[in-house]
Amino acid sequence: MSQNLEKTYNPKEIEDKLYQKWCENKYFHAEVDRSKKPFTIVMPPPNITGKLHMGHALDNTMQDILIRYKRMQGYNALWIPGTDHAAISTEVKVTNQLKDEGIDKKELGREKFLERTWQWKEEYGGTITSQLKKMGVSCDWDRERFTMDEGCSEAVEKVFLNLHKKGFIYRGSRIINWCPVCKTSLSDAEVEHEEQDGFFWHIKYPIVGTDRSLEIATTRPETLLGDTAIAVHPDDERYKDIVGKMCKLPLTDREIPIVADYYVDKEFGTGAVKITPAHDPNDFEVGKRHNLPELNIMNDDATINEKYGGKYAGMDRYEARKAMVEDLKEQGYLVKVVPHSHNVGTHDRCHTTVEPMIKQQWFVKMEELAKPAIEAIKNGELKFVPERFDKIYLHWLENIRDWCISRQIWWGHRIPAYYCQDCGEVVVASEAPEKCPHCGCTHFKQDEDTLDTWFSSALWPFSTLGWPHETEDLDYFYPTNVLVTGYDIIFFWVIRMVFSGYAHTGKAPFNTVLIHGLVRDSQGRKMSKSLGNGIDPLDIIDQYGADALRMTLITGNAPGNDMRFYNERVEASRNFANKVWNASRYILMNMEGKEITEPQAEDLGPADRWILSACNNVVKDVTENLDKFELGIALSKIYDFIWDEFCDWYIELSKYAIYHADENPKSANAALWTLKKVLGDALKLLHPYMPFVTEEIYSKLVPEEESLMMSSWPVYEEKWNDAENENILNHYKEIVRGVRNVRSEMNVPNSRKATIYVVCEDEKLAKGLAVLKESAMMMASAGDFIVQADKSGIADDAVSVVVPDATVYVPLEELIDFEQEKERLTKEETRLNKEIARSNGMLNNEKFVSKAPAAKVQEEREKLEKYEQMLAQVKERLAGLQKK
Repeated sequence: MSQNLEKTYNPKEIEDKLYQKWCENKYFHAEVDRSKKPFTIVMPPPNITGKLHMGHALDNTMQDILIRYKRMQGYNALWIPGTDHAAISTEVKVTNQLKDEGIDKKELGREKFLERTWQWKEEYGGTITSQLKKMGVSCDWDRERFTMDEGCSEAVEKVFLNLHKKGFIYRGSRIINWCPVCKTSLSDAEVEHEEQDGFFWHIKYPIVGTDRSLEIATTRPETLLGDTAIAVHPDDERYKDIVGKMCKLPLTDREIPIVADYYVDKEFGTGAVKITPAHDPNDFEVGKRHNLPELNIMNDDATINEKYGGKYAGMDRYEARKAMVEDLKEQGYLVKVVPHSHNVGTHDRCHTTVEPMIKQQWFVKMEELAKPAIEAIKNGELKFVPERFDKIYLHWLENIRDWCISRQIWWGHRIPAYYCQDCGEVVVASEAPEKCPHCGCTHFKQDEDTLDTWFSSALWPFSTLGWPHETEDLDYFYPTNVLVTGYDIIFFWVIRMVFSGYAHTGKAPFNTVLIHGLVRDSQGRKMSKSLGNGIDPLDIIDQYGADALRMTLITGNAPGNDMRFYNERVEASRNFANKVWNASRYILMNMEGKEITEPQAEDLGPADRWILSACNNVVKDVTENLDKFELGIALSKIYDFIWDEFCDWYIELSKYAIYHADENPKSANAALWTLKKVLGDALKLLHPYMPFVTEEIYSKLVPEEESLMMSSWPVYEEKWNDAENENILNHYKEIVRGVRNVRSEMNVPNSRKATIYVVCEDEKLAKGLAVLKESAMMMASAGDFIVQADKSGIADDAVSVVVPDATVYVPLEELIDFEQEKERLTKEETRLNKEIARSNGMLNNEKFVSKAPAAKVQEEREKLEKYEQMLAQVKERLAGLQKK
């Protein structure tokens, strides 16, 4: 009835073949089916410029585990894949490609550049999706989306128009992150903060009309040109008398006011800070409160501008810094320079230090939009796993600033705003108006900027289901159920999806956010190109198989925590796959040609009932763990059950019944049926984690079923619950383990059989153990297995093993050949006496003790102590044997 497996498990021979079969049969595809409950996940869209890295591998393995689990539970499971257009990153790649061909992007023009970018996307944009398939992800590729496809683009435009109409989108001047190389604004997500060595320059600002000065410390002295105030704390007694006075701004002919503001930390530094509203986000807010001027001192390339630069105009920001520090020193304004290590923001693409700069851009007003997202976490509509990330989410939302959504690049969703070329009127619309509503002119030009990539990905959970149209998919599959993502992206993506969901659909886009940590190298370092410590998941798959990689990523993985990646772990995962394969092969071989039927209850032996009960309990526990998103804990329980309980114990226990099928065919049938049932359930539990090896084995074990991934998830059944038998077998395992340890310690070969006596007063337990006599004899290399209520008839010199509720005795004379053992121990006594003499000789040698390293002397003393202890034990054993 079954087919045999190949002798060795070779992932390369089965993984691509099985994945193709799954796709061809559309097992991953989901359509609206009102008779089933939906379960929906949207894949965080990887960048089209990206290649699969360990973060992607972990994130998508976790999603695949959940979707496979729910699919097997009978849910209508939909996992929507897709990719992000990655605006800046893609633009940089295409621009560099053009440069290599000697083509200037600006000379090519916007339309031709976009044509080239679409060509690039078609050629290279699918790399990461093909790599994801190697991982075995079971997402619905028929529904694959792209953030700039027609449907997503329509959603983006609709949202922009709606938010602008409601007054949530506006054009204004605020502080943004500016990249002087790429010459575009950046989102916070595109800014990496790295620790850099710098300085605090302490500068004197003379107070006009007095002989006093205020000492200010700054890490960016070049921004002094944009200072428009000095701020002190309102309650700082040192400065109350000078609030409202003016300061002379060094290196300029300007005077700036001293203002009082609670933003200042009076305990930090001198308690006085320079305020540069156009070049610092906190200073910008202070400036608004005090109606201060906003002086942008830089050009787009971070050179000092003509308007405010004076003699420093045209200099690069760092060149200007150097020149200004020299001038401050020369003019007596520089008090001191103190080394200072601090976090500096850099562009994650070109690694240029980002310049906070005031610019006219498009913004989204966030205060009102954030309120439903805050309420969602407080009323339980949205939850984080683990819960501690609630605080991070709330902290960010409760301190949210308006979101800069415009980017000075060509690739992306172009802002649907049109400027009248005669009067400057701005019209926000899906297409250029026929005439200006203000002056009647017909000359319009569309805004050159595109929208922040996060603007489109914020709509991902509902734009991928057909919004803004009221589709059946949207009605049935939305809101989605779980978002799986890393903790480093909560602020940038999760929060934007939540407030967008409420703003445009009235609902949270998902009810649970499952947070995972980073995959670090074996030393705990973040994987990076600069360190050269990145590990390519495809290399791991090529060497060990996708199942081994997936298992490694989840083993010991707790939500929200980072994990270290060791190759030894991958080897252990591969070994586990081999263990499952070999055990399954043994079972299938023993099933071959036999008609196996479900046994009557009375035909099930104690071992059968034990493993069925144990399997039943692990089904219950793993289901509960998965429902709580404890993926690592669930895997640990599956692993322990399969390796320890099933393979190492039950398969061995079942051999007696199978090998004696002629004597007791009912017991043999019961054992084979139990092997098949438990293996089938174990494969189902393991399938979400290791889909390939489990599918291949299951197709041979249950060939009448279409696919393991389409089979039903095992459920807990009270009828298999047998605590009494579990108790008996747990005692049995302790007995066998104890006897094996004794034999190992005494170097007793397996060929030497010895009688095992079990003294047990518990009648029920004793009876249960006695039934297992034949298995015990086989597994503990015993000549006999006797269970009795007392110690009568057992030799005084019997070796004892204490287990709960019983004592095990093995007669010493049956374990060893006394004459042979005396000879061995006498040789050991001679050897130890020689070692003790050698060690004493060294330690009594004054030269050795005085000249050898202290550690070496101590090591020799420890050796002597160990030899003396061993000699005492050998003498004691010999003395006991002399009496025989």
